[in-house]
Amino acid sequence: MKNIFIQGPVPATLVTEQIQKHSHLEQIGAHSIFLGQVRRDEGVTAIEYTAYEAMALEQMHEIREAIIPKYGLSCMHVYHSLGIVKTGEICLFVFTSAPRRKAAIAACEDALEQIKTKLPIWGKEIFGEDAFQWKQNT
Repeated sequence: MKNIFIQGPVPATLVTEQIQKHSHLEQIGAHSIFLGQVRRDEGVTAIEYTAYEAMALEQMHEIREAIIPKYGLSCMHVYHSLGIVKTGEICLFVFTSAPRRKAAIAACEDALEQIKTKLPIWGKEIFGEDAFQWKQNT
């Protein structure tokens, strides 16, 4: 099983590296990329992400194994932050590649929805040094 977790924010260099790594694969005609960024809602300064990692990795493997053949993907990559991610930083990176754009886009959207609803990953919104609340996935 592939590890999807990154400690802290997803670095922009990882996004560019993934795009560059796929440029030589001539069967790919489209990539779809989703970048989730921590936003400053009602004074949020950061989100601290935690997960039941073993279960999340198993579920992500099942999601990936179902989505790749469903959409005829060439590949699919997911990276999710753990730990503290400040507002403006990237916390989720979903990258799908396919011969055609509609498949890449639909697969990215499907993966994202399943990640948000099925993976045991939690975010604690931080408002200051001592103020926080648990984030609801929407």
